[in-house]
Amino acid sequence: MNNQIYSNPEQNLEIAIIGAGISGLCMAINLMKVGITTFKIFEKADNLGGTWHDNTYPGCGCDIPSILYSFSFEPKSDWTRNYPKQPEILQYLEYCADKYHLRKHITFNVEITSAFFESQKNIWRISSASGEEFAANILVSGCGQLNQPKIPRIDGLETFSGTQFHSARWNHEHDLKDETVAVIGTGASAIQFIPIIAEQVKKLIVFQRTAPWVMPKADFKFTSFIHWLVHSVPLTLRLYRWLLYLFHEYFVVYLTIKQSSIVGKILSTFLDFQRNIILQKDSLKSILKPNYAIGCKRILVSNDYYQSLQLPNVEVVANDLKVINQNHIITKDGTEYPVDTLIFATGFNTVLLSSIKIVGLNNQLLKDKWQDGAEAYKGIMIPGFPNFFVLYGPNTGTGTQSIIFMIECQVNYILSCIQMMHKNSHKYLDVKHDINSEYNKKIQVAAAKTVWSSNCSSWYKTPTGKIVKNWPFSTVRYCLTTFQANPKDFNFS
Repeated sequence: MNNQIYSNPEQNLEIAIIGAGISGLCMAINLMKVGITTFKIFEKADNLGGTWHDNTYPGCGCDIPSILYSFSFEPKSDWTRNYPKQPEILQYLEYCADKYHLRKHITFNVEITSAFFESQKNIWRISSASGEEFAANILVSGCGQLNQPKIPRIDGLETFSGTQFHSARWNHEHDLKDETVAVIGTGASAIQFIPIIAEQVKKLIVFQRTAPWVMPKADFKFTSFIHWLVHSVPLTLRLYRWLLYLFHEYFVVYLTIKQSSIVGKILSTFLDFQRNIILQKDSLKSILKPNYAIGCKRILVSNDYYQSLQLPNVEVVANDLKVINQNHIITKDGTEYPVDTLIFATGFNTVLLSSIKIVGLNNQLLKDKWQDGAEAYKGIMIPGFPNFFVLYGPNTGTGTQSIIFMIECQVNYILSCIQMMHKNSHKYLDVKHDINSEYNKKIQVAAAKTVWSSNCSSWYKTPTGKIVKNWPFSTVRYCLTTFQANPKDFNFS
């Protein structure tokens, strides 16, 4: 393999994209749309799809309506249901890759482990885990934020004598039938697969640290009439997409973002009422009642989670784990639970880009620059790291909106930067420190007023309370913020 990404004398723009998930594919397709083909995508897995390739646990699906979970430039009209499942999402991404002939630009089974900006030549030197080296003028991270499964530190875990795996690396070869299975964690993945495996196993023990807020899921199959309608009257699909977008946008502004909002209080009251109606056992009513403001953590959606926890073979344990001794899990109150299989539904290492050593100007490590919490200009660029762009970067997540909308905004902004460089023959652009600092001060001031800063432990923020994951305004505002790059924001070479 050539060490250079591409070489085209007439278009000296060589772009390396890390990751062939939604972000990387969106970046690549839009590069091709503006006539830029000198790019390469490096994917550590054996296929594209990112999150939707890695996660294959039973019931795996999206908690955003399917109509919103597609690119605006490539809407999918034949979804089978309102909330899509993993196989269908992956199929859609593969369709997009094939339609735009992206596979020839993707190198699979190459994990990028480091990137160093060589200021003398204004290029990024990129290295893989296998020792291969590449060079590119522009580096784009499409790694996302949820791709490194997190296993909690539990004393004695190494002594566990049964089968264990993380939900994001599901062991499909292992049969759970007639086993006692322990699930640690009750997050977005757990509430999807717990109802399924609860009907398969002999006994299921769910270890819960914090009860989540769970909303009913407006899921249903799309009928042949609906498919006929959106095909015959294409405007119907666009209209429905816009209505869904505006509905979710309302919840972002008036529920997820605002502290102590009236909508939030009404919704939490309704969910408390609904939960108490569904749950028959008083003990479960107490254990499953969230102890934090709605929206502080991710709000989950399910129609069968609470029902599954009431099955006679299911037990919910709210006591903290103390130690694992071979095939026994022991909680801090001394209770022992014999277990055959242990499934971790404990989320991911959410420290952005922690698996890649990135070195910018003056040998500065990105890890050191972000030691107090990740931040970037518009969530995309970091001062001191020229020609480096991050998709789904700091403060670009949303509470209830489709992340694809935010990614498309970021891609549009990156394209405007690349086109500005091309038009003016700049070798690199680097966002100014003062511009970045002022921008992020405003972000943190606004974020401090959101429900995310209230009293709960969340991956949205650092241990010191800095909000590093979510955008504290409406997504319309983010769209306007990233509409066009301003040359005054950058230093050029």
